[in-house]
Amino acid sequence: MMKSPSFMDEALAQAEAAAARGEVPVGAVIVRDGEIIAAAGNRTLADNDPTAHAEILVIREAAEKLASQRLGDCDLYVSLEPCAMCAAAISFARIRRLYFGAADPKGGAVEHGPRFFAQATCHHAPEVYSGIGESRAVDLLKGFFRDRR
Repeated sequence: MMKSPSFMDEALAQAEAAAARGEVPVGAVIVRDGEIIAAAGNRTLADNDPTAHAEILVIREAAEKLASQRLGDCDLYVSLEPCAMCAAAISFARIRRLYFGAADPKGGAVEHGPRFFAQATCHHAPEVYSGIGESRAVDLLKGFFRDRR
């Protein structure tokens, strides 16, 4: 299934905004019926909250807007492979499809590490599409960390 790149473009714009604030450049959007209903970039530093990852923020926003903890008719676009915490939240929210940009061999939990959605204990696994906007996401992350070394 081919999706419009504009949704990942918006997730990457959120990542760029996070980087401009000094946050690790990860951005996410949740889409329902072809419309972005939630968008955020990482805010762990700004919020003094280690759980304020972009994915968690958009899941919270979408759940509030839809007045439901279940987001089964929603798709998540995120610039970086989700970590274990975010993969669990995606599963619990029953997100329909996950699209992500850059792979994260060190901290990712979808195609790397614990491979959360492949575990027998996973209640719900979304359809997963990786490598969407990957080069732009990788360049953003590499540039961010290069500038801090």
